[in-house]
Amino acid sequence: MPSHLFADRPAQPPEPGAVDALISQTRRLRGEVDAVRRDAVADEDDPRQRWQRALCDLAVHQLDDLGAQLGQLRAGVPASAVPEDGTGDIDAVADTALAPAPGTAYGVTAPPRTGSLLSRVGSAEWNLLTDEVSWSEELFQIFGRPPESGPMSLDEMPTMVFPDDQPVLQGMVTDCLIDGKPIDGEFRIVRTDGRVRTVHMTGEPVLDTDGCTASMWAVLRDVSELRRSERAVRESRDSLERSRHIELTERRVAVELQEAVLPPWRGSLRFAHDGPAPLDVAAHYLPAASTGLIGGDWYDALALPDGDALLTVGDLTGHGVAATSSMAMLLGALRGMAVAGIRPGALMGHLNQLLETSVQPALGSAMCCRYDPVAQTLAWAQAGHPAPLLFRDGTGHALRRPDGVLLGATAGAVYDEAETRLLPGDLLVLHTDGLARGGDPDDDTGARRLLALGPRFAEARDAQDGVRAVVEEFGEEPREDDACVMVVRVARPS
Repeated sequence: MPSHLFADRPAQPPEPGAVDALISQTRRLRGEVDAVRRDAVADEDDPRQRWQRALCDLAVHQLDDLGAQLGQLRAGVPASAVPEDGTGDIDAVADTALAPAPGTAYGVTAPPRTGSLLSRVGSAEWNLLTDEVSWSEELFQIFGRPPESGPMSLDEMPTMVFPDDQPVLQGMVTDCLIDGKPIDGEFRIVRTDGRVRTVHMTGEPVLDTDGCTASMWAVLRDVSELRRSERAVRESRDSLERSRHIELTERRVAVELQEAVLPPWRGSLRFAHDGPAPLDVAAHYLPAASTGLIGGDWYDALALPDGDALLTVGDLTGHGVAATSSMAMLLGALRGMAVAGIRPGALMGHLNQLLETSVQPALGSAMCCRYDPVAQTLAWAQAGHPAPLLFRDGTGHALRRPDGVLLGATAGAVYDEAETRLLPGDLLVLHTDGLARGGDPDDDTGARRLLALGPRFAEARDAQDGVRAVVEEFGEEPREDDACVMVVRVARPS
């Protein structure tokens, strides 16, 4: 039968050395966790960082609680020495427990410092035979009840308990007194100062010699801060899980939309069959280092009704569903205007106007080429995009760019058009600016590395071999943005 002495005043304190060591270890660990908690303070809008901070807060509260209990265990400190506000401090309890008093090896002379309400523990006994009630000082503090008001009887207790929790308390007390069951449960109280606290109550009946319940004793612990921290962890974890679910869903939609819009062909395709110099075309999409960054890059090759071939690559700003949906809209419009016979320069102007009036404003770079297989000429226009690279006999150079600003940057922009003659055996490389690390339009690192692949392009049997050379050069490096590359080879007469 457990003693019904006040549980927060141990009758026989353990050896001081072992508890001293535990207090020191707890204090040190608390400091380390607190340091991690301070470092975790960052973007409060980030669910992951909120979850990490909440976990740290919970760990600190639990260590505060442990330090308070060890401090009382070490020196038999009354729980009234446990601080009264909610700031949380292991050192307050541990230092009080370990402070040497004059003329003694250990004593309690230091005034209590602020600490955590989490560690406050009180006890009570209700004598059913005499109706006598005994409360510890700490229990008065937990309930915010002046000691001169006296302890509360079991009948009076529910008046301070939340209405929704009153059945919980009444059920525990009834089970204990009638069925002899131990008490173990929580309920919320409204203190006399109006503050709401969560109290955890444990206890057992005390039986007389006849086996009847003579009294009931209980230990009540204020766990408000602990439950608040646990709730913060749950809420931040749920928020993080929702954020991850939304992110995965958006990425799946973006990937499906991208795959539905970009040409489904793999390997080389031949365009402009009726001309003396048909085109062999292959392309590849290279994702960013973070697979979650599905952007608005595109490539396309399309045989037009008049026998010409449309070749285009582009890149819209942003990532996710917004970028891929805007890309799908833009690419659909581009295909339609090209089929209608609109030339590349005018086509760029219409795309610029389309982005200006779009519900989802965006900026984009693009290049549109129209190849005439009879004249063997490439007419092209660009909007803030890297120029095509032309390789002939193993040597490459960038074509001179006609004027053209980013799509969506300026209203009424006019786009010039350039024309280049292509010869059988020529190889053309079109790419977006995310191919090299950084994706800076003014950084020509990617172009220079592509030009260095000239000897490999000269040995390529077809356009797909040229794409393989590009992927081997760029494919494994950590790009900050996704990219597309298209290799176009003018076939030699058979």
